[in-house]
Amino acid sequence: MKSSSSIPLWIIALLAALCLVVLGWTTFGFTMPFEHETGQAVLDTYFAGYDESAVFHMQTLLDRNETASRILRAMYFGPELVFPALLTALLFLIFLRLGPIGTWRGRPAPRLLGRITYILPFIYGLADYGENISSLVAFSDSGAAGLAAQILPWMTKLKFASLAVCAILIARGAILRWSREN
Repeated sequence: MKSSSSIPLWIIALLAALCLVVLGWTTFGFTMPFEHETGQAVLDTYFAGYDESAVFHMQTLLDRNETASRILRAMYFGPELVFPALLTALLFLIFLRLGPIGTWRGRPAPRLLGRITYILPFIYGLADYGENISSLVAFSDSGAAGLAAQILPWMTKLKFASLAVCAILIARGAILRWSREN
């Protein structure tokens, strides 16, 4: 089996550049204006996670500030529709480019481990979209707002956990591949 995929590096670089552009759009177009308007960060940026009380605090804040509510909705219907798909594709293509999981470890890996590894980017993408949908529902007048408020912190934790595992595996795979080639 080949040690790496035939995916051209320029495709990965293009996806990475697109991710940075959309991340910049989100940050400078929505996250920073939201924080300027409210004095509080968007919940999506809480890397360490948050609890249900933070969601209820945000609900109260958005109920009192229509501008902040519009900024948040525009973010979810703008860059947040595109970013999770772009980052999922980027992570998956990097995994494919690194080659079979066994080559990352320097020895054969159990088949199930390899399959789970390639599913991780999709877990991230689904969790990110789930977080966005939960936010839209939790910060609305919907009857399901209470349930969405309970789910939202868990979706954020799953998103960042899967993203962290992907980053660790990519760094490890790249280091092992580089050391093998040199």
